[in-house]
Amino acid sequence: MSKNIAAIICAAGSSRRFGGKRKKPFVDVAGRAAFLRSVELFANRDDVKQTLLAIAPEDQELVDVKWGPNLKFYNVQICFGGAERFDTVKKAMELIKDNVDLIAVHDAVRCCITKKWIDDCFAVAAKTGAAMLACPVAATIKKVKDNVILQTVDRASLYEAQTPQVFEAELLKKAYENLKNLDAGKISDDSQLIEALGHKVSIVETDSSNIKITRKSDVAIAEAILKTREKLKPKGYVGPYAEAQW
Repeated sequence: MSKNIAAIICAAGSSRRFGGKRKKPFVDVAGRAAFLRSVELFANRDDVKQTLLAIAPEDQELVDVKWGPNLKFYNVQICFGGAERFDTVKKAMELIKDNVDLIAVHDAVRCCITKKWIDDCFAVAAKTGAAMLACPVAATIKKVKDNVILQTVDRASLYEAQTPQVFEAELLKKAYENLKNLDAGKISDDSQLIEALGHKVSIVETDSSNIKITRKSDVAIAEAILKTREKLKPKGYVGPYAEAQW
């Protein structure tokens, strides 16, 4: 039996490290805004019954004017994020429909995600209740204090956390209710909240091509990755604004 899934696409960050006039979710990546590439990969799926795009309040006019028609066509709901990532997800969860079984949380700027990785992550989450994408750490990692290396960390079992991160809806709600008992300043992703409940989180192994755009130099890398992949073709009718917006 297939699960009903809600996707929360997080695009409410301040983009402090990115710089420039436009925030990183709205930057052009090989002809389309980064966040749109993420949105379409979830909104085009039959098992995704609800897609929420979380943005900062000050970006509402830009999003409405430039991409509003297409977001309406895909039935994407806009919601406002908060100061921190967990604030954004918490606000978005208030809009989740009652018939949703799984909630997927995805970084809008991970626009090189593939359908297969999403398929695999959804399948594992459906079985285990909690799953996420993760990439083995390839770099040599040093633990440092006062600009001096304390030790070289064994990377054999280290993985870089990625998104989507997918959880049973009730489990994620319970994890957020437990947030008040944790040091919020030390929470960096949703899986950490699930771990705090004592629930195991499974990983689906990926590679470094599931890049998160953080700096301007990452845009060129993302474009190079996309060029090596088969061009995504939205299924069915793409709406009257396809030429102008996509």
